[in-house]
Amino acid sequence: VQLQASGGGLVQAGASLRLSCAASGLTFRTYDMGWFRQAPGKEREFVARISRTGNSKYYADSVKGRFTISRDNAKNTVYLQLNSLKPEDTAVYYCLPRYGSAWLYDYSGQGTQVTVSS
Repeated sequence: VQLQASGGGLVQAGASLRLSCAASGLTFRTYDMGWFRQAPGKEREFVARISRTGNSKYYADSVKGRFTISRDNAKNTVYLQLNSLKPEDTAVYYCLPRYGSAWLYDYSGQGTQVTVSS
């Protein structure tokens, strides 16, 4: 299984970014997918989750109303639209598949760095 995240960068507060995570080696459409982030010296943090069909979405309170998760099962890709970015959003972002009630942390890739300057 490979999960390749991309789309990060250095932006100013208030800007937007669109992250992508391309999956291979798994039957993408059969997994819920999620985005997580980890800042230096901090614990890994759940950001968003999307169901297999895309009909259900869940967000951390810290990003609700600013971030939007979506997926394209034909492209085996999950997206995260980041709007109104804040310096506290600075972190490495990565995607994970979910099997049943468990996130498959072993499949985590390198992630993509998002840095927001004030």
